[in-house]
Amino acid sequence: MKRKTGYFCMLFCVAGLLVSCSSVGTRHDSGKTSAAESVPGCTPSQVAPASLPFPTRKNSIGMEFVEIPAGTFLMGSHKTEKSRHDEIPKHCVTISRPFSLGKYEVTQEQWAAVMGDNPSVYKNPGHPVENVSWEEVQAFIERLNKKENTHKYRLPTEAEWEYAARAGTTTLFSFGEKREATHHVCLWHLNQVYGTCPVGEKKPNPWGLYDVHGNIWEWVEDWYDPRYYETSPRNDPRGPATGTLRVLRGGGWHSMLSPIRSANRGNRPPAYRDARSGFRLAFTIQ
Repeated sequence: MKRKTGYFCMLFCVAGLLVSCSSVGTRHDSGKTSAAESVPGCTPSQVAPASLPFPTRKNSIGMEFVEIPAGTFLMGSHKTEKSRHDEIPKHCVTISRPFSLGKYEVTQEQWAAVMGDNPSVYKNPGHPVENVSWEEVQAFIERLNKKENTHKYRLPTEAEWEYAARAGTTTLFSFGEKREATHHVCLWHLNQVYGTCPVGEKKPNPWGLYDVHGNIWEWVEDWYDPRYYETSPRNDPRGPATGTLRVLRGGGWHSMLSPIRSANRGNRPPAYRDARSGFRLAFTIQ
């Protein structure tokens, strides 16, 4: 979404070819493979293959959660990625406690089970719920916590989201680079389907999370500040204390490849909603 002044456009060139451009204000990468960069004093965590798949749990309305281990990773963009003014500097982040994250984006069926309605534009019970604002997601979380007799459901922080989405990778996407994208993401210009896809239809990332790239933009907890990474704490960053925009991550079905990169940051006012915005939940373990 880098959704600063609008969403996306479709332009017909003189030759009659359909060209899709991602949202206005979204920056495009160079198309080159991003080699891993190092940050002094930072040693990213390595997950032993024997520990996969991670443990999972399911709640009363069928939401599945993957237990994400504590660890350290490099957050932000590589120097080879052009004009990433709000994704730099690349910096070391430690997630000090394990947490659980939704295996899938919250579906329309699950939203309806809690809220009693379905605000989505592209209606299908197994598709992600969309057309929901950050504020409406907070109301959903409050009701779900009450229904489950807990206070542990929440949105992930931006750092938790990127840590889990990267799943130990340092490439543009958790599945590698551009040429591999078709089989991994729900994007209309790749799949020839205008709108959302069923959750879990594409391949998961290395930690078993589906649709972290594409399908719908996912609200996270943090306020947005384009310069936050300059002063972000190393341990468990939670974003700015105040703001006017909330962060969204992951890109949506309408996006080109640049907005679905692991590092890309979208933003919108907390009351904003549209057919490209939804969420996945986190669950506090400790």
